[in-house]
Amino acid sequence: MGLLLLGALLLALYVRGAWVLGFVALLPWLRLLDGCRSARQALLAGWVLSLAFTAAAFSWFGVAIGRFTDWGPLLGSAVLLLGAPLFQPQLLAFVLVRQLARARHGPLLGALAGASAWVGAEWLLPKLLGDTLGHGLYPAELLRQGAALGGAAGLSLLLLLANEALAAAWAQRRQGWGALRGPLLGAAAPPLLLLAMGLSQPPAPQQGPQLRVGLVQANITDIEARRRAQGSHAVVRELLDTHFAMSYDAVERQGADAVLWSETIYPTTFAQPKSAAGAEFDQEIAAIVNAAGVPFVFGTYDRDAAGEYNAAAFVEPGRGLLGFYRKTRLFPFTEYLPAGLKWLQPAWAGHWQPGSGARVLPLRLRDGRELPVQALICRDDVDPMLAIAAARQGAQALLTMSNDSWFSTQELGARLHLQVAAFRSIETRLPQFRVTTNGFSTVIDARGTVRASSAMNERALVIDALPVPVPEPTLLVRWGDWVGAAGLAFLALLALSPLWRWLARQPRTAAPPMAWRVWLLPRPARLAAAALRVLARLSLLVLALALLLDEELRSQTLKQLRLVAALVLLPEAAAACLLAAFAATARLEPEGLALTRGTQRRLLPLADLRAAQPWRLPLPCAGLTLSPPGAAALALGVSQLPGLLQALAVALPQPMFVQARQAFDAGRLGAPALKFVLLPLLLALPAFHLHQHIAYGSALGEFYSYGLKAYGLALGLWWAAWAVGVLLTAAALRALIEAAALLGALWRPAQALPIRSACERLGLGLLYLGLPAWLGWRVLVA
Repeated sequence: MGLLLLGALLLALYVRGAWVLGFVALLPWLRLLDGCRSARQALLAGWVLSLAFTAAAFSWFGVAIGRFTDWGPLLGSAVLLLGAPLFQPQLLAFVLVRQLARARHGPLLGALAGASAWVGAEWLLPKLLGDTLGHGLYPAELLRQGAALGGAAGLSLLLLLANEALAAAWAQRRQGWGALRGPLLGAAAPPLLLLAMGLSQPPAPQQGPQLRVGLVQANITDIEARRRAQGSHAVVRELLDTHFAMSYDAVERQGADAVLWSETIYPTTFAQPKSAAGAEFDQEIAAIVNAAGVPFVFGTYDRDAAGEYNAAAFVEPGRGLLGFYRKTRLFPFTEYLPAGLKWLQPAWAGHWQPGSGARVLPLRLRDGRELPVQALICRDDVDPMLAIAAARQGAQALLTMSNDSWFSTQELGARLHLQVAAFRSIETRLPQFRVTTNGFSTVIDARGTVRASSAMNERALVIDALPVPVPEPTLLVRWGDWVGAAGLAFLALLALSPLWRWLARQPRTAAPPMAWRVWLLPRPARLAAAALRVLARLSLLVLALALLLDEELRSQTLKQLRLVAALVLLPEAAAACLLAAFAATARLEPEGLALTRGTQRRLLPLADLRAAQPWRLPLPCAGLTLSPPGAAALALGVSQLPGLLQALAVALPQPMFVQARQAFDAGRLGAPALKFVLLPLLLALPAFHLHQHIAYGSALGEFYSYGLKAYGLALGLWWAAWAVGVLLTAAALRALIEAAALLGALWRPAQALPIRSACERLGLGLLYLGLPAWLGWRVLVA
């Protein structure tokens, strides 16, 4: 119990601004989990930890629930704790995966698996408040910049690993410095890495076109209660008069380029009035915008045949309504009811429709500039992918609006919401103008720093200008919210490791073979076959580079197939035919090695073999040069040179790089049929299935429309295209493997074989697991 309470206290302090505690806050809980002896105990501990985590970090949310529903703070807090495993599902995934992985793979992989399960669960099951452990690092200006590379999830991952390393150090504290050194270095690595990432990030822009926005925080809350007491017309009248007056001050006295009002501050549909009074209010807003001469963006409602939407209206002087952004991430129960609970009809439940995602709209300023901006409404700012999608669509600023009246008595909730929103600027390098009804209306620069802010529960006009240049895309904008997906991919690799070991295992043979395929190559034939194979392999690398750089070529499947056939397959086939013309069979006999080709037979004495010289370059294959006394030199290509030399008990002087290359056997995974036939088929099938649904509406759409022949040709084309992709990927990996193995052999000759084995296995992993993971990521991101 003491460890549980200590962890809750550290976590509560961390959430409230003591960011340095994030690197130790989970240490007591990890020590508690280390005592679990079964998966059942771990799940029970995870449930208890979810209660403690929720109580320590989100007690304010229970009070907000009670206030919104009129249930009172006690019942609201009870509901929050009852749903703690749903609010924090990552804790259950974390403790269960960590327990199982530690039991099977040991503490190190257990820590990595647990941290991966944490961020993977948060990515797979987006949480109600969008919270993650890394958000607590917001007060650390340098460390939080790491979110530009890995998002807030990346910060969470590093915090978890730092805590795990300290837990390992504590468990080994009595084993001396040798045992402590590794865990302590592991604990120091995450903060140092975050510091390095922070230092590497560019400063917030100081030059460039400026955007000056007036944020109107009217501090008018409890709209429904006001409606009951004063009537709808009087409430809307008060709201508009207050906002008109403050907007006039923003434009005329303080030179704002645009005006931003908070979420649903105009509490009816705009431009689609429901009454004559609504039409008059719409006209008043349009008249004020025309008089101000600057665009207004404000929270309102939109509607169509599907229903109503929580929306942001963009209204321009002289042109009227430009368009709406519709809120995408609705808050469950308050703005919509989940599908299975629509039979519930609480008075406070909304029935709005979700928007369709990011929509960048131009903000036309009075000096003639047009700035593409993205509006985000309340819970939209907890979803990194909305801001990322906006950045990809060319947005240069975020206009965030929220209704923080939930947190009128709970400042911590409003402050945490602000911090989460600020991470969207860090991740995308987009400046942000954020307005609330009564919370923290702020101007946030591209590094997430608050440049100007209101206080809580005050009427305030917040104005500041920020540069809005076209930002350089961050890694997160380029890759998306990738850390959680990478964590799940790591867990998949770990789960498949037994299968991987079985596939990589070398097949057993009852006895070494006593016959080998060899080639008796005249010098011209060897040179010609070697040239053809060099041409084919260099062509593979050139084609891989061309596909990487030439977007047009990537879309021309038939052209790719023709290039591969002409530059790769045809030279390889020619080399194979040339070798076949000089093929023979070698058998071990007491007198030496007997070479048989048809009716011709030749015996090579063992003395000649022991004096042979291995080829420096294994082209067109591995082989030996023999110099029999009184005869011309003989070039002997051998399909399995190490096996032949072992059977002959011959040890030839060879560089360690060559010995390691010949000694490594990829086992079943090295089979060409598996690599270049089955793997492309497994990749082509889901891609082809998705294509059929998109292009023809069903998995067999092309078959129903054009028949079996067209369907089969299309599938074959997809299969061939993926075969080309796998072939080129394997060629690029082969070049990297050979370069790394050569450098390793030169660096440490005695370790040439382990280095070669590590490089080869990594290459196989990237080929067999990396390509499916990449395909899955592309499908999910698209």
